[in-house]
Amino acid sequence: MLLQHSRRTKPRVKFLAIVSTHSLTKRYGDLIALNACTLTAEAGEVFGLLGPNGAGKTTLLRLLLGFLQPSSGRAEVSGFDCHRDSIRVRERIAYLPGEARLFRRMKGCEVLDFFAQMRPGGKLAQSLELAQRLDLDLRRRVAFMSTGMRQKLAIAVALANDAEVCILDEPTANLDPNVRRTVMELVRQKRAEGCAVIISSHVLSEMEESCDRVVILRSGELVHTQIMSELRQRHRINAIATAEFSAIPADLADRVSVSQVDDRLRIDTVGDLSDLMNWIASLPLREVTIEPSGLTSVYDRFHVAEAMP
Repeated sequence: MLLQHSRRTKPRVKFLAIVSTHSLTKRYGDLIALNACTLTAEAGEVFGLLGPNGAGKTTLLRLLLGFLQPSSGRAEVSGFDCHRDSIRVRERIAYLPGEARLFRRMKGCEVLDFFAQMRPGGKLAQSLELAQRLDLDLRRRVAFMSTGMRQKLAIAVALANDAEVCILDEPTANLDPNVRRTVMELVRQKRAEGCAVIISSHVLSEMEESCDRVVILRSGELVHTQIMSELRQRHRINAIATAEFSAIPADLADRVSVSQVDDRLRIDTVGDLSDLMNWIASLPLREVTIEPSGLTSVYDRFHVAEAMP
């Protein structure tokens, strides 16, 4: 069943790091599902979790929701301990599980009404508006909906609230490209409203477009944190050299690296391209292509064998 917990009407306490973990660890006997994970997610931020199956993403989310007891370390949401104060934590969270299970005998409109009534000050009108944006037929019973339609219904439930934190596990699974774009627009809207949005996904292009920060998990370890605004300042230039390549100018040496195999030249750059263009234009190159380095290149450094398409 899709989990959405009610919360009392009370003034919100403002926290910059609304979600935080401190050496958070979960063991199952000799298996370490999550090891000493320390991170923060801020209000008004889209925070991405990347990693293959078994990397620790779901364990981390379940610890944040208070569904699991940590072996050591702690996690907090809005200053409340996720284990000791799990009810207060879930009052502040909207959660879309990876496999949302809804009431099969209910019609779509009845599902939205049910969850709107669960939360004080529930927003049925907003969930109906979201369903319309997602082009969802609410007259059908859940049992007769396709997998994609059930996913859209779960999204309309999860995002129609004023939760301080939204946790979305594979939110665009089973959706067509147009609906995927709509869902990402809704995520950005939540960010603009000041919500901390935590997304676990395997779709690198969506994470790259929507996230402010991304962390990469591997075998329960947090191995890399990527600030997306910095990544967008990295570019790769591929070209064919028509003459011998000259040395990199001294004033660009800390921003440019060059590798060459035969006549194939690759130039990796950091920072704004505009002040590099005169130097690049002076090089004896043809068939030049310039592209952002992208999240795929970062991910592949840690998961080459398991790299996602």
